[in-house]
Formats: sequence, structure tokens, C-alpha cells
Amino acid sequence: MQTKKNNQTKVGVIGLGYVGLPLAMLFLKNNVKTYGFDIDKTKIDMLLNGRSYIGHIKSDEIKSIDSEMFYPTIDFSKSADCDALIICVPTPLTENREPDLSYVEETLISLRPYLRKGQMISLESTTYPGTTRDILVKFIEEEGFIVGEDIFVVYSPEREDPGNKNFDVSNIPKIISGHTLNCLEKGQFIYAMIIKNIVPVSSTEAAEMAKLLENIYRAINIGLVNEMKILANTMNIDIFEVIDAAATKPFGFNAFYPGPGIGGHCIPIDPFYLTWKAREYGVNTKFIELAGEFNREMPKYVVSRIVEGLNKNKKCINGSKILILGLAYKKNIDDQRESPSIDIMELVRKDGGLIDYADPYIPHFKKMRSHSFELSSIVLNAENLAKYDAVVLSTDHDVFDYDLIINNSKLVVDSRGKYSTGKYKKLIFQNLIKA
Repeated sequence: MQTKKNNQTKVGVIGLGYVGLPLAMLFLKNNVKTYGFDIDKTKIDMLLNGRSYIGHIKSDEIKSIDSEMFYPTIDFSKSADCDALIICVPTPLTENREPDLSYVEETLISLRPYLRKGQMISLESTTYPGTTRDILVKFIEEEGFIVGEDIFVVYSPEREDPGNKNFDVSNIPKIISGHTLNCLEKGQFIYAMIIKNIVPVSSTEAAEMAKLLENIYRAINIGLVNEMKILANTMNIDIFEVIDAAATKPFGFNAFYPGPGIGGHCIPIDPFYLTWKAREYGVNTKFIELAGEFNREMPKYVVSRIVEGLNKNKKCINGSKILILGLAYKKNIDDQRESPSIDIMELVRKDGGLIDYADPYIPHFKKMRSHSFELSSIVLNAENLAKYDAVVLSTDHDVFDYDLIINNSKLVVDSRGKYSTGKYKKLIFQNLIKA
């Protein structure tokens, strides 16, 4: 199988979101001509004008790209120019908590007229075992190509961790699988252009399952500490002190920390992808499903603690002004997908509370399929904090002034344990409720 040199290979990244754009940037940094495809013309226009729409990618980085090396476009006919096409589109759940692969299927339909021999097609989106074989391979074979000879099909799951300063696409080991050995060889060649540590696995199903295991492992452990947090709060024990003490054991324990729920595109969704597929094989994944359901219930627990705190101040939630601190699903990023903060906001609004939020990473609430708030981030100062009956710490961004918050709020509901750690560890605050 013949392969081109790095500077001759043309790569197309489909879906320029939190996964696709950093991947495209890495190819460009390694002198690989890169096409960026997206159906959102706003994103394409911003890139063409040297502007970034993702917080951890600065506009200066976009401006510095050689325009002859990067071609952002909504025109899928340009995919015919690409030697490798890497699909990084969303794989959400339906309202019935079942896999929604419509974005993947629509991408393949858009590529159909332009497929040609010699191309590699890689799927990076998280999905259930068997997706690559049952959807990508089947589609390409129906177009008359022989997979492994004409077109090379690869599954290589993304491992993005936005906001992590120690790891990015370039230094995270890359799992790669192929439908055939030729496919695997092609995938290794393409990804080796940008990543040193390649981890080949025997089948696309194994790679798909590995990705699910990574995130289900986190979901289950987060569910465990969330349950422990509720018990600890009831028993008047600080769960963060407990975790830190347990973490001193040098073996057999990994520290996970509780919060208001789980968010992002992977951890809240992946368990349901696997449990859905497991039912096809007659397997009931009770353990995985229980963790997923427990994590989904955490926003309700936070709201119950808001109600408890307001009651102590002789107020009810109906008509109270509630400020949510942090809209993003994790600290120091601008991604609000599946954020438990939004679930808390919905529950408070349903109970008659008046909602505002403060998040410097998300100046305006981004429109979502299932949620709608016509809100913009407020300025966090003493005067504004004093206006609210309760201030809920939902996402513990480093940029927040935590002294300002605790000293100027009538009630602080801390779902992240910020006031149980660091310099606040031994302090007692009369206006604090731990959630």
C-alpha cells in the first residue's frame, strides 16, 4: 500500500467543534494541508476571518495559520481532494436516551458523491461497539468500494479534555483500529503525522468499547462519591476531608470528587450508549445504569439544598432570586453541553425561582435543543451579589473571587466543595450550605 509524505497528504476534518478544530490545528502545526468541513457557516466565516469560537483556542492562533494550508468550508465537494477524512461530529442521545447517529449518517451522505479510491475515513465520535462496521463499512461497500483495498476505514476515538493544561491532542496516546490490517496501517500512518504515542488495537469494536470504558469508569466513580457526599452531608461529615484522607493510601484508591452532576458530551451520554447496545445481546447492565441515573439526579439534590438554605432564611424558592455561578460543565472552559448547571436552572425556574448566572467564559447563554434562557452573564461584584437570595456555586472557575462571593452573599450553596478545601478548609461560614 503506497502512502504519501506528510507535506503531500491532504487531510479533511469534518465537524469543527471542541474535537475537530483542535485536531485540525494540530495537523496544520505539523505542516499538513488541512480542509475543515462544517455545516455551520458562522463557524467557517469566523475561521476565515481569523476568529476563534472556542475558549482554549485563541484568535491569534487562527490568524497565524497559512491560508494556503488551511481551507475551512461548507462545500463537501472539496472532500474529493482529501487523502484522509476524519469525522468528528456529535453523537448525542435521543429524548428516549437512545443513540442518535444522525450526524454521522448525514455526514456520510454529504461525502457520498465525492468518495474515491485511496481515501481513509476515520470516525472519532464516541459510539457503541459495532458502529464502524455496521454504518461506515456497510455504507462504503454499498457504494461499490472494497474496504481495505479501495477505501480504508478506521475508528480512533477522541480523548479531548478541554481546560487540561497538561494534556492535549498531541501528547495523549491515540487508540487506532482498522476494519482490516490495511486499514489499521493507513490509520497509523495518518495519525503518526501528529501524534507520537499510537496504541493499535485488534478491531474497531475493541476501540469503540475502550472509549466507552474510559468514560463509564469516570461516571461510575463520580456517581459513587456523589452518593457518599449526600450521606456525608446528612451525617455532618465533610466528604472532601474524607476523600483527601483516603487518597493518602499509596495503592488501591484513585480520588474522584463530587459535584452537582456530570456534564460534557461524553460522560453523561456514554453509559447509555453501552447499555442500549447491551440489551441487543440480552445483557442487563444494572451497575452502569444505576451510576448514570444517580448522576442525573444530582441537580435535584442541589435544588433541595437551595430550598433548605432559603427556608433557614425564612424564604421560599418561589419568587427568590437565585444566581448560578458557572454555566460550563467543568471549570475554566466555555462548553455548556450537558451541564448540570442548566438542569439546576430549569428546576429552579420550574419552582418559581428567578434565575441569573455569572460565567466569564460564556457571556451569553448559547441556544440548545432542549433548553432556552434569554440570559447574559452578570458582572460579579459585591453590589450584585447582595441582590440575590441564594448564590449557587455550580462550576468552580479559577477566575471567581471566592472571598468576594462568601463575604457578600446572603446564602452560598456550594456544590463543588470550594469552601471545604484550601485556605477555607478550617473556616466556618454561617451563610454556607454544602451541596
